Amino acid sequence: MTGIVVLFDFDRTIIDGDSDKWVVVEMGLTQSFQQLRSILPWNTLMDRMLHELHSQGRTIEEIEKCLKRVPMNPRIAAAIKAAHDFGCDLKVVSDANNFYIETILKHHGLLGFFSEIYTNPTSVDEVGRLRIFPYRDFTLAPHGCSLCPYNMCKGLVIEQIRAAASENGKKRFIYVGDGKGDFCPSLKLGHGDYVMPRKNYPLWNLICGDPMHIKAQVLEWSDGEELEKVLLHLIDTISIEENISNGTSTQSKSSSSQSQVSENAGTHP
Repeated sequence: MTGIVVLFDFDRTIIDGDSDKWVVVEMGLTQSFQQLRSILPWNTLMDRMLHELHSQGRTIEEIEKCLKRVPMNPRIAAAIKAAHDFGCDLKVVSDANNFYIETILKHHGLLGFFSEIYTNPTSVDEVGRLRIFPYRDFTLAPHGCSLCPYNMCKGLVIEQIRAAASENGKKRFIYVGDGKGDFCPSLKLGHGDYVMPRKNYPLWNLICGDPMHIKAQVLEWSDGEELEKVLLHLIDTISIEENISNGTSTQSKSSSSQSQVSENAGTHP
């Protein structure tokens, strides 16, 4: 295990689209969604959409089948596997929900590569309806962050992860994201850490508009191919720096993983 922790957002990062909106569109909820969008907070709205599905007689199995159709760039999957093989600790920090994320990752054979998933919890109630709950119960303990949605402050999550990780020695953090909610955790990163915002998405725009408050080094990406290239090169760079600092010399394992990935690239569409 290396001293590198890689934190991924999920929607528009691990997958190219939005898992919530995918279910809304694919399962015919667009009209209900548009009627309630301006009235309900997002987390509550998504739970309401699942209520609509249940009232129509749609099953959890149908939702699962819908989620399994979510496309994933094969280069994203390859980058996740290579980073894990190198020994990085991979985690998901997302404002989606546990059922959607786990279903999609498991379908693509990636669930086991992540040590933890921080997201809105889900459960099945007594009538068989899938429910989505806020990651943080704001009615009992509001997080007080003006940058984040009421149900989840990713900055607080990063602080908790960093505190737990520090018990096992110094860690270097890489945060990969795209959205407005990824700006707060980016502010929590320090010197020696890295943030990878998706170019021309809200996180990238916010960082460009306020670069002085970002202590971490910023490395942008645009698509799956570029994410893979930037992330694996970054892991190599950190590894080399740590080896020099420790007075050791080892062959880069992520380079080997990336070479293997490149050899197999022709098998992907």
